[in-house]
Parts: sequence; C-alpha cells; structure tokens
Amino acid sequence: MDVLALLGRTLSFSLAAGINLYATVALIGLAERYHWVALPPEFAPLGHLWVIGLACTLYVVEFVADKVPWVDTLWDTVHTFIRPVGGAALAVAALGDASPGARVAAALLGGTVAAGSHFAKAGTRVVVNSSPEPFSNWILSVLEDGFVASLAVLALKFPLIALVVSLLVVVAILTVTVLLIRGIRRWVAPATG
Repeated sequence: MDVLALLGRTLSFSLAAGINLYATVALIGLAERYHWVALPPEFAPLGHLWVIGLACTLYVVEFVADKVPWVDTLWDTVHTFIRPVGGAALAVAALGDASPGARVAAALLGGTVAAGSHFAKAGTRVVVNSSPEPFSNWILSVLEDGFVASLAVLALKFPLIALVVSLLVVVAILTVTVLLIRGIRRWVAPATG
C-alpha cells in the first residue's frame, strides 16, 4: 500500500476513533471479517465476532448516552482516557508491519489526532448542553455518528479521499481552537488589566 493511502487510513481511523471509538472499531472489524477490503494482518483481531459484538454493544450504549444532555458530557469525560489510546492503537494497526520507530510515530500521530477530535467533540457537547431543548443534542449526535461511519467507510474504500477529508477536519479543529484561545485572551485581558 502506498504511503499516502496508508496515511489516509491511519489519520482517518484515528480521527473517527476520537469521536466514536466503538463505531470505528465495529466498522473496521466488519470490513476485516467480511473482507470488504484488504487490511493489514494487524487488524485481524478486530474481525473476531466477540470483538465486533462488544464494539457494537458499546456503540449502542454510547448512542443512547449521547442523546441525554450532561450524560453525554460524563461519557465523554470518561472517554478522555479511552479514545486517544484507541486512536493510537488503530494507527499502529493501520501501519501494518513496520519498524519500531514508525510504530511509535504512528501511535503518537494517532493518539494526538484522536485526542484532538475527542476534545473538539466534548467541547462542542458542553456548549450544546447549555441549550434548553434536547433536539440540538440529538441532531449533533446523529451527525457525529454519520461522520464517523462515512469517514471509516471512505478510509476503507478510498483512503486518499479520506486523507484529504481528515486533513481538512484537522485544520478546521486547529483553526477553531486558535480562534477560541484568542477570543478568551481578549475577554480575559480587560478583566485583569
């Protein structure tokens, strides 16, 4: 597999895992089990029925938790310690057979990207939870699930397109983060000065 396709899967799986690890693992596991695409042998454990079943069960729990304001925030808080590790593990698996240095680099990239998408999701949820109606929470949750499924399928079938989409999302997350930090600094500066 060429380097760009490999990077497309690595980045996309990690980005998706930061938003919904269980849906990502379930989709990769199904792709491995039913041979939708050729994946590195490191993904073989995800194709076991019990792994797919567990990932699907946890996805259903997350699906329900994501629809309840503040329960979703609690769920995201717990997953602050789970999603980045999952993203790192998926990045290493996407790399396939590689040198130890490349595996460490993939783990660092995957964990960082998963953490970034996780914090973007969790932060957005906190803001949306301040809304008095529940519909925005439900809509956002369904959009997140649709994005994760679409990105994972895109990474499986068309990793180069997934790479472009993932890079655009990472740039958007970084841009919004920088704008938020600048806004907070401007808001805090007059209060301290």
